[in-house]
Order: sequence, then structure tokens, then C-alpha cells
Amino acid sequence: MDRTKIAPRLAELAGLCVLAGVLLAGMLFPVTATMGALSNELSDQVDATLAQMLSTDPPLMTTVTDRNGTPIAHLYDQYRVRTPPEKISPHMKDALLAIEDHRFFDHHGVDWIASARAAAHNNASGSVQQGASTLTQQYVKNYLVHVLARTDKSAQRAAQEQSITRKLREARIAVGLETALSKDEILARYLDLVPFGSTIFGVTAAAQAYFGTTPDRLTVPQAAMLAGMVNSPTALDPEKRPDKTFERRNLVIDAMAAQGKLSEADAARHRFAPLGLAKPVRPLQTGCVGAGPSHGFFCSFLVGYLTEAGFGLEELKTGGYRIETTLDPQITAHAKQAVEAQVPKNTPGVANTMAVVRPGKDRHEVVALVANRDYGLKKEEFQTQFDLPSGVENKFGTGSVYKIFTAAAALQKGIGIDTVIPSPRTYTSKVFKGGAASCPSTGEPNTRWYCLSNHNDRYPPQMPLRQALATSPNTAFVILEEKTGLDAVVDMASKLGMRKTMATNIAGVPPSLHGNKDLRISQAQYYSSNASFTLGPAPSSTLELANVAATIMSGGTWCEPTPVRRVLDRRGRPVQLAHRPCEQAVPEPVARALAAGLSEDSKGAGSSSAAARKAGWTRPMMGKTGTTEEYKSAAYVGATPDYAGAVQVFNDSTSPQGICIGDGAPRLCPEGNIYGGTLPAATWFDTMTKVHAGLPERPLPEVEERYRRGDGRTRVPDVSSTPLAAGRPPAPSAVIPPPPIAAPPAR
Repeated sequence: MDRTKIAPRLAELAGLCVLAGVLLAGMLFPVTATMGALSNELSDQVDATLAQMLSTDPPLMTTVTDRNGTPIAHLYDQYRVRTPPEKISPHMKDALLAIEDHRFFDHHGVDWIASARAAAHNNASGSVQQGASTLTQQYVKNYLVHVLARTDKSAQRAAQEQSITRKLREARIAVGLETALSKDEILARYLDLVPFGSTIFGVTAAAQAYFGTTPDRLTVPQAAMLAGMVNSPTALDPEKRPDKTFERRNLVIDAMAAQGKLSEADAARHRFAPLGLAKPVRPLQTGCVGAGPSHGFFCSFLVGYLTEAGFGLEELKTGGYRIETTLDPQITAHAKQAVEAQVPKNTPGVANTMAVVRPGKDRHEVVALVANRDYGLKKEEFQTQFDLPSGVENKFGTGSVYKIFTAAAALQKGIGIDTVIPSPRTYTSKVFKGGAASCPSTGEPNTRWYCLSNHNDRYPPQMPLRQALATSPNTAFVILEEKTGLDAVVDMASKLGMRKTMATNIAGVPPSLHGNKDLRISQAQYYSSNASFTLGPAPSSTLELANVAATIMSGGTWCEPTPVRRVLDRRGRPVQLAHRPCEQAVPEPVARALAAGLSEDSKGAGSSSAAARKAGWTRPMMGKTGTTEEYKSAAYVGATPDYAGAVQVFNDSTSPQGICIGDGAPRLCPEGNIYGGTLPAATWFDTMTKVHAGLPERPLPEVEERYRRGDGRTRVPDVSSTPLAAGRPPAPSAVIPPPPIAAPPAR
């Protein structure tokens, strides 16, 4: 034999022996002095990583359910569901071990026989053609890549580099895992962890995505296909490379037969089975878009609520929580049908939103949040991800609905619901500045008294407060604002429920007043100097309007509107959420009187009576309509002791036009004609008639006499000599002029 050829082969063999010795020493004697500093450093790394692997769970999908426990949305980065060993088909376990590690139950983390065989083969071929990683070693590598280094690309590369150090560390961790965990635990953890393509991780996700089944029901061909994929999920994508996937699946079936897991007859039959993929192959969609057109707005509100309660978005996507919500699917379906019946989803520029809240003295549960728009990403199909029903999205206001707050402030001042108040056709305030150009000048430069008129001449010159709430004369409520003080009215809006609405910043403040045209201040600050507040020009949240009604129906108890019944962690343990406690926003007698004062809107000549009659509504309730100047939006708020709801119809386009109704679908137009008693009230009664079907009729609470007739000491002044409001009016230099109001709609 040629000596020149023998020498290199001997050198290679010697190198292999040295490597095997290093590996053996590192695996069996990790802290011996002979390994020196390298061994000590490696031991520290191994110990730290092993501790992390035993204590750090992999990312799991969070599931969101409705109040009945039916899933409505899934939040995840890696679509993975924890699966106990007994919930995994024996076929899946047999297939995986047959193709990846048939000596799994014989070794202790490192297969020395397979390692020696692979080393000899690779040496003979002069290249790396065989690997010897056990299933446990594969688990270690996958865990490092997909869990510990999930967001660190450089660490992921380090976990997959072809080096002796990496292989040595991986092997030693595998030995440690085999000491700490049982074989069944390692196998189940492996099947929970490994990727099966795209965002699909673990056997439960793979069974659902590829076959529409559960892991305990996987057949032999299905299990064989999935087991074959773990070798290379991208290269063996069954949709893109069905031929290669089919070939690999049958290789797994052959291995199962060779190892006695299948008879030859069964193996032959399974080889001819089609792949049988689900059509389409689709993992559960992540995020609130996956909640669908009806539940997406609720899901979006839920995520925001949980974020404010201390959950990070990353935690929600990886924590494996089960979030059981307050969403009522039947009420949501009724509300969704109603908003689209009044304003079809493809109506350009006109949004219709509804929120339904369950009143209570300890919780205000949000049961429905819908819009005529679908929740989604396809703008061309009139989908949106703006929080139309829960956010402060109606920029044009609610109109006379805000008279609720003026009435509440007046009740606290000692005025009763049967107290007669003036309602002149026109009125010029000597307290508030600004208003229509036709107001008589004060003689002061660039200032005018605030003047306004009612929408028509149908109002008597005076009427009880409850009648004013039902028919909504504008002049009467500006006079009440003067009597109560504007700050009290603005504060009442926040107390009763418009908390985020009033804290929302607004722009467009005149630069002459603040020196910065881009300055943004809260609505509460802005409208505390704006007499038009009672006429509802403030941008508003539909959900918060519904919660105002819930607060009134709960005896004046404000509770934060909640979408959550309970949250369970990945082990089924309850998670406590940080939330604001309920508050007694107004005394209960005031709330009862306010509910009674608002009870005439759906009766007789009330603003919503036509819609109530059309729906066949006869139950006791409170309600209030509202329409804004120029008819760009309209609203309705109503409640029974069982449910509170609000509807806002508003211009959601970039064109500042009014909304016209009549023949056909609503539309934008230069001269609007919508009222709160039309589309908004019709939407409310359409929904609530169905929601209350079968529920016993409950009366409104009784009203104490002092809140019916007033305290006898508080008198609404004659408008011929209007006194100043309680407390000092704002100084002229601090007044922010409201938009001109010549003849705003009464309802």
C-alpha cells in the first residue's frame, strides 16, 4: 500500500479519536480539572441553559372566548397549544420515533452507537452525510432557537452553528434533561415545540392546520406526514411540494413497518392514501382580524383594556392565556343586523355604531360592540380597524344627548323633574360669550353674548324638566347651564361615564388665545369655557354613552366598562386584573330621578316615540335623542334595568357634509336631515326589542318627592332678567368661542 496515502488516513483517524475523547470527557466528566477553563466555562453555560429550559415555558397561543366559552379570537406569535402526552395519538409518537430516533427509549440523551456509526460513515465519505442527534438533542436545539433565542437572530445562528463547542453543549444539556424529565415528558415537550411550517408550532397546531383535526385523532398517514416534516418543514411543505412530502411520508411508514409498529399489510395500504390536506390549509388567524367582522371591534377593545390593566401585547401573544369575555354572541348578532339594516355597510361616508352594556352596582359588562363597517383590513370592502364603537371616533358630537348631564347637574342643585323651566323661542345669555353673529353686540371688541334659538316654534314658553328632556328645547338647557354653572355640567359628564371622552385631546384651538395653533387640550378644559357643551358638539365614544345609561340605571354607580369575565393562565389558574373600583358618581336618589326624567322620550310626543311604536316597544325605559348642527351626526342613548345601549350615526369620511335620509340608503349631502329619533333610535329599538324578548318587564325605580318637585329653594329664573350662573363666569380673556349656533336642531 502506498505509504503517502496511509499517513493522511491515520491522521484523520487520530483526529476522530481525539474528538471522541473530548466529547466523551465533556459528557461524562463535565467539571473535571482535566478539561480546564474550557470545561468550567462550558459547565456554567450548560447549567444556566438547562435551568432555563426547565423553568421557561415556550410561547403559547392565547385564546379569547365569548361568555359561553366559544373561542372568538386567538393571539399568538407562534401558533402553539400545550398538549399533554395522553392527548397525542400513539401513531404520532410511533411515526416520530421511527424516523427520528428509534433508540429513544434506550439511550440517555446521547446515542453512542449512532454517534460512532455516523462518525465512521462521515469519515469514510470525507464529508458530513449523517447526523447522530437524538430526539432529546433535537429538542435542545429547537428550544434554543424557538424559545430562548426567539427574538435574537444572532443567538439563533449560534444555536445552529456547525461547531464542536455547540455539539458538546447540546449533548451535555440533553444528558441533563434526561436526568430531570421522563421520556414521555421529553417526547411530549418535543411534539409541543417543533415547527411544522410558517407560524405553526407543535402537533396540536399542525393537526388543526393541515387536517382540521386534533392530535389524539391523527391517523397513520397523517402522523407519518407530520413526523416527516420535522426534518425540514420548509422543504417538505405539503402545499408547495406535495410530491416530496408524499415520498417522505411513505419513508416514515416504511420505517414504522420495519420497526414493528405496523404490519406490512397496513403499511402497504397506508402508502397509497392521499395526503388528505385540509382545504385550505390554514392556521387559526392571529389577532382581532381573526375575530371576524362582528366580533373584531370587541376584540380590539379587549386588547386595549388588558394593556391598560398591565398586560403587554407580547405577553398576550405568548402567555397561553384563556380570556373569557363578557361578549354575548346573540346580542352582538342582533346589534350587527340592526346597524346594517339602518345603514348598509357599503354606504360611503356614513358609519353606524352600537354598544350594549349590562348595568350593575359591582360591574358594567360590555356585551356587544358593533358597527355597520366590518372589522378588517380591506378598506375597499368598507372594512376598518378604527375602534368605531368604543373609541372617540365620532368627531362631530352627539347633539342633545349631552342635555342628560345638564339635567343631572340641575337635579343636584335642587331642581326636580317636575320643576317648570323656561323654554323661550330665542335666548341671549348674559353669562356666556360667543355664538351667532346675529346676537346684539356688547360694545366690547370681538366679543358677543351667547345667543341661540330653538329648532322650531312648536315649544311652549315653559315646561317641566321631564318634558324638556323628551322634546329637547335648546334654550331651556342653556338657561339650566347658567343656573348650575358650566363647570358642574362638564364635571357631570365625566362622573356619569364620559371619562376617556372628556380626557381626549382636541386640536384647533385659536392661536390668539394660546399662542400655539397646534396646542392640544382636553375636551374637559375646552368645554368648561364653552356654553354649547349642553348641545353636544364634543367628540364622543359610543361605548361611554352606553355606560352613562348603565350608570344611571345602576343607581348612580359608575363602573369601568369591562369586557372580561375572567383570565386563566396556561395552567388554568385565575389571574387577577388591575381595575378601577366602582364609584357612586351621583347619589342614588338623583340617578333614580334622572331615569324617570328621561322616561318620556319614547312616549307620546317624545323624540324617539315614532321609532318605539314602529318596533312595538312598550317597556319602561329611559332614553334621549341627539342631533348635531349641520346634521353630520346623530345619536340615541337608552336603557332598561336589564341593558343599556347607545347608537351613533356619523360622517366617517373626509368630506365635512351632513347626512341625508329618505328614499334608499343614507347618504352624505350638503344639507342634512338626520335626527337622533330616526336611524339611531330605530337601530336601538330594533336591537333591544329582540334582546328583551322573553325577559320579564321591570319598572323604573321610584322617585323621591324632593327630586320630583324640587327642594323648594331652587328656582329657575325668569329669562327676562337672567342672573349669573352659580359661581363666577369665565373671564372674557379666557373664553374660547364656541362654533356659531344660529338654529341648531332640537333633537
